Amino acid sequence: MRLRESGEDYLEAILVLKRQHGAVRAIDIAAHLGVTKASVSKAMAALEDKGFIEVVKRDVRLTQEGARVAHEILERHVFFRDLLISAGVAPEVAAEEACHMEHCLSADSFQKLKDSWGSRTDLHEGRATLAGIATSKRWSCFLMSSL
Repeated sequence: MRLRESGEDYLEAILVLKRQHGAVRAIDIAAHLGVTKASVSKAMAALEDKGFIEVVKRDVRLTQEGARVAHEILERHVFFRDLLISAGVAPEVAAEEACHMEHCLSADSFQKLKDSWGSRTDLHEGRATLAGIATSKRWSCFLMSSL
């Protein structure tokens, strides 16, 4: 089942927050994405209905399918961020623009692009040195050192 961009952003945020803090609460997601708690509640209900998450005693957890999608989106984000940085784009701009690019391609097109560019050493050099967070008004994008 294909999610909208916002649904993918929520899953990616849950994955990143889980890695950073262990447990993930709706209020953490709201702060992280810069959205209201009401927006998070609505999104969590929709994602839970579709089988991407489960909420257990306020802890938001990815299901197996939710984790698969979240890892896929995060992989795309890191790939496009690194690609843009290797082309000379500032890391903060690359992180924000990667948030848009991660949603645009089919799985087949992304795999072909990754296969074509994935072996370039200059693309991978950025991964070892970058860490931090870039935020925008609508969402947060992460500069992570690895998947």
